[in-house]
Amino acid sequence: MVKESSSEKETNYAETRHDRTKALLSEEAVESLSRKSVLVAGLGGVGSWAAEALARAGVGRLILIDRDIITPSNLNRQLYALESTIGQSKCGIARRRLLDIDSRLRVETYEDMLIAGETAAVLERFAPLDYVVDAIDSLGAKIDLIASSIEQGIPIISSMGTGNRLDPSRLRISDISKTHTDPLARIVRRELRKRNVEHVKVVFSDEPPLTPCGLEKGAIGSVPFVPPAAGFLLASEVISDLIRR
Repeated sequence: MVKESSSEKETNYAETRHDRTKALLSEEAVESLSRKSVLVAGLGGVGSWAAEALARAGVGRLILIDRDIITPSNLNRQLYALESTIGQSKCGIARRRLLDIDSRLRVETYEDMLIAGETAAVLERFAPLDYVVDAIDSLGAKIDLIASSIEQGIPIISSMGTGNRLDPSRLRISDISKTHTDPLARIVRRELRKRNVEHVKVVFSDEPPLTPCGLEKGAIGSVPFVPPAAGFLLASEVISDLIRR
């Protein structure tokens, strides 16, 4: 009797990329996700992991926004940061990686800075959008992106502060009106009220931020496990909302 080789066994089994996902979300849900468009603003320690999870879950179209390049300080937490990618565009690396995960994925990029007062036009440029993931650091642009998304009727989830924290289990999904302990969330909440925005879904940490040492004043410390955990929470909530809708 001739034994089948491991490669022959793999060939004989008609395995597909979403088999394990369909087992939990259903075939109809995965098919629905393939028709969805999600914009991810910011491809750093949070957004890079969110984009990865969205692609692997089966979202059909991703719009990636980030003007930065990989620098050495990114190596401790960002998905695209490798010694071989230092100096390269985050959007460019992300696009190549995501298409290597799924060549049928539609990936569009915007390699420019989001500026307060201009985010509405960017959203319109990439319409139609089913969801926006905000993982940017710029405070003014973050507030404008949230407000503009809500004004255009696009669901959005925003990442609050993940720097200067050590415990990923302290991350929470909540409405911004219920956040606490997070200095960034407090500022964003206050500024959004000025634009008549009281509610938006966020990921925040209830861990009091630490004071970093050995860095210049105002610099933020980070670890390899908190920002990525926030990115996965963002992606999980987006997928859940898209399926429910």
